Amino acid sequence: MLGLELVVILGVVVLVCNIAARRVRVAAPVLLLASGALLGFIPTLREVHLPPETVLLLFLPALLYWESLTTSLREIRNNLRGIVLMSTALVIATAGGVALAAHALGLPWAPAWVLGAAVAPTDATAVGVLARALPRRNVTLLRAESLINDGTALVIYGLAVGITVGEEHFDVPHISWLFLLAYGAGALAGAVTAWVGMQIHRRLEDPLLANVVSILTPFTAFLLAETVHASGVLAVVVAGLFMSQIGPRVIRAGARRQGQAFWSLTAFLLNGALFVLVGLELQSAVRGLNSVGLATGLLAVAAVSAVVVGIRFLFLFLTTYAIRLIDRRPQQRLRRVSNRARVVSGVAGFRGAVSLAAALAVPETLASGAPFPGRDMIIFVTSGVIVVTLVIQGPLLPAVVRWARLPHDRSVDEERQLAETTATEEALAALPGLADALGADQEVTDRLRREYEERLRVLHASNDQAGDEPALRHHQHYTALRLALLARKRAAVVRLRDESRIDDTVLRQVQTRLDIEEVRLSRHDSNE
Repeated sequence: MLGLELVVILGVVVLVCNIAARRVRVAAPVLLLASGALLGFIPTLREVHLPPETVLLLFLPALLYWESLTTSLREIRNNLRGIVLMSTALVIATAGGVALAAHALGLPWAPAWVLGAAVAPTDATAVGVLARALPRRNVTLLRAESLINDGTALVIYGLAVGITVGEEHFDVPHISWLFLLAYGAGALAGAVTAWVGMQIHRRLEDPLLANVVSILTPFTAFLLAETVHASGVLAVVVAGLFMSQIGPRVIRAGARRQGQAFWSLTAFLLNGALFVLVGLELQSAVRGLNSVGLATGLLAVAAVSAVVVGIRFLFLFLTTYAIRLIDRRPQQRLRRVSNRARVVSGVAGFRGAVSLAAALAVPETLASGAPFPGRDMIIFVTSGVIVVTLVIQGPLLPAVVRWARLPHDRSVDEERQLAETTATEEALAALPGLADALGADQEVTDRLRREYEERLRVLHASNDQAGDEPALRHHQHYTALRLALLARKRAAVVRLRDESRIDDTVLRQVQTRLDIEEVRLSRHDSNE
C-alpha cells in the first residue's frame, strides 16, 4: 500500500512545489528537496529509500535522452574543447581534490576516491532546471558538461570501488583501457542504437509504435553499452544527439507531436520525483552516520563542498587563460566570455541524484566480508554536498546572473524568424510547380498563395518590430477572432454530447482537431 501512497504523495508534492515556486520566485528543486526532507519526519516514509539501481538504470537513461534530444549539437561543436575539458579533466581534478581532502579527514585513499567520484559530476537535471534562463551558449556548455561528465565519474567510481573491494588493481595501462572502452564503445553503442532506431522509424507509420521505439532507444543504448562494460551514459547521449539530427527527416509529424508531449511530461515528473526522493534520503543519511560524530561529518561536508566549488572556479579561470596563451586564432578570440560569465558557470555546478545514487550503491562489505570502510561517511558527505550546491548555490544563481550583466540572448528569436521566413518564401516559390504536379484547381492555388503571402507580411512586420503595421494588427485580430470562434465551436460540440445527440467518441475526435488548431494559433500568437 505504501507504493500507491508514495505515488500520490510524490505527485502532490511535485505539483504544489512547482506552483509555489512560481509565486515565491524560488527555484522548484530547492522547494522539492526541502519538502522531501520534511516528509522524512513522517515515520512511515522513513522506510522509503532511493534505490540506486532505479536512478542509474531507469531515471538516468530517460532524463539524459531527453536532455540530449533538446541540446544544440551546433553549440556543442562550437564549444567542444571547453565541454570536453569540463567533462573529463575537471571531473578528474575534482575527484582527486576531494579524495585528498577526505583522506586528510581520516578516510582511506580508495574510499576517499569513491567519495570524490560521487560528488565530481554536475547533475544534468538540476542544471537543466536551474540554469535554463541563461544565454544559449552558457546553457549548452553546462548541459553538455553534465550530460558527459557522469560517464567519466562513473569510470573513476567503479575503479575506486573495485580497488577497495579487492576486485580491481591500479596501473596506468589498465586505467587507460577502462577510459578508452568507456568512451569508445559507449559512443559506438549509442550510434548503433540510433541507426537501428532510424531504420525502424522509416518503416513505421503508427505514432504509437514509433514512440515505443523512441522509449526503447535510451534503455537499449544503455544496456548495449553496459553489456560490454562501456559507458551507458555516453551511449544514451550519443543516441539522443544522433536522433536529434536525423529524426526531423524520418519521424512523422504525428509521432513527433506525441513524443514531445510524452518526453516533456515524463522528464518533468521524473525530475520532480528525484528531488523529493533525494530530500527523503537526507534524513536516512544523517541517521546512518555511525563511524564519526555529527560535528565531524558536518566539518567534512563543509570541507568537501569548499573543495568542489573551489576547484571548479580555479579550473574555469586557469584553463581559460591557458587556452588564450596557446590558441591565438581570431575565431578563438570571438568565443571569449567575460570573467563574470565564468563566475556564473562556477556557481551553476549543481550536484544531484546521480551523486547520491552512486554513494548509495557503494557495497556494504568487501570481498573479505569486512565492512566497506567509511560507507556511512561517503553517503553523509555526498548528501551534504548536494544540499549545499542546491539550497545555497541554487537561490544564489539568479543574483549572480544579474550581477554578471550577461548580454540578452536574442539569437533563438532571430533564428526562428529566419527559419519561418525562409520556409514560407521557399514554399511560395514552389507553389506553382507543386500545384501543377498535383493537378490542383487554380482557385485552391490562389487561396494558398494569399494565405502564405499574408503570413510572410506578418513575419516581415514582426521582424521590423512595427507593432502598428496593418499586416501585424490584422493578424492579431484574425488570431483573436479565430480563437473566440474555436471556443464557440467547442462549447457547441460539448452541448451536443450533453444532449446525447453525439457520442463521446465523436466529441473526442472533433475536440482533438479543435485542440490542434488552438495550440497552433496560440503558439503563433506568442511568437510574434
